[in-house]
Amino acid sequence: MSEKLRIGICGTGGISHAHMDRYVKFDDVEIVGACDIVPGKARAFLDSYGLKDKPAFENVFDLIKNVQMDGASVCTYNTTHAECAIALLEAGVHVLCEKPMSFTLGQAVEMVRASKKANKFLTIGFQPRWDFMRRRVDNIIESGVLGKVYYIQSGGGRRRGIPGGTFVDESKAGFGCLGDIGCYSIDECLHAVKYPKPLTVSAIATDYFGKNPKYWPDAANFNVDDFSVALVRMEGDTTFVFKQSWAMHADSLGDTLWLGTEGAIKISNGFDELRRPSRVMLYTDVNGQHLDSYVLPNVPFDAYGGARPMDIWDGKMRGFVDALKTNGPAPVPGEEILYNQAICDGIYRSSKLGKEVEIEIPEI
Repeated sequence: MSEKLRIGICGTGGISHAHMDRYVKFDDVEIVGACDIVPGKARAFLDSYGLKDKPAFENVFDLIKNVQMDGASVCTYNTTHAECAIALLEAGVHVLCEKPMSFTLGQAVEMVRASKKANKFLTIGFQPRWDFMRRRVDNIIESGVLGKVYYIQSGGGRRRGIPGGTFVDESKAGFGCLGDIGCYSIDECLHAVKYPKPLTVSAIATDYFGKNPKYWPDAANFNVDDFSVALVRMEGDTTFVFKQSWAMHADSLGDTLWLGTEGAIKISNGFDELRRPSRVMLYTDVNGQHLDSYVLPNVPFDAYGGARPMDIWDGKMRGFVDALKTNGPAPVPGEEILYNQAICDGIYRSSKLGKEVEIEIPEI
């Protein structure tokens, strides 16, 4: 491996700038090339960062053929994540793939298989993993203080927040709200409980707002979900209720909640009557007395600089670069997010079929 880590960019659309903005700040990283299927787009992207001497290509295969890389960011649209990631892994390149992992469960399985066969790690772009408060909640749950967690629900959602471009084109995005922000909710809820295996899904997804020109200007071309809800049965007698929205007539779909046999955690979404921001509560019993406790935002603190929480994107990109130096492990392993993708796949299939579906995850 060279003194600087050689990194390529596959796909130079909007999200790639969040990757590149960090890479160019790292002294131990060299961007060695980029590709995009839109002619001239990768060239313009590299030039905008002053990298006029770095080659640009119109597909991942030419990038692989002409450029040596230690790692690569896959920032293409959802339905091409698998194709690009697998090509890079098979070429001996470690991969950071943007979320969602893929479109179908089958694609995700092939990505993990390619990673294992090549002995190169695959990490998925879930930057909320580096949020300081998210880590506090994860640590509390992982401590076992809640006992057996038997019920989990996601909350949040957007009152209005339909994105444009490829996000609302089924041929490119696969799914809409579910793949854009729903996969984040699934990871938030299930990572701390070690991703129990999903067994069945009963789901409904709708498009009432995206299809209505009153709420979305290009309603005639909107063909993905803008709302979805699901009941997921999981191993270990655990129930997961999933809810997510790009648009609705409400400020929130409710709180994020983990119920355990010895305690519970609730993240109150939205604002309360005093306009205070989202907060976390821990519910326990001590000697028969109910205790309701605020989980304080224990932000990293510097005596001279004050509170200094880590920027979640800085954490995500630094985590990938540091993992490259040691050839892994992956910060957010593809093997783990396979279960996330299985749930997304199950929600999509169940909503299309109008009935409960089983989730079958092949051996890797």
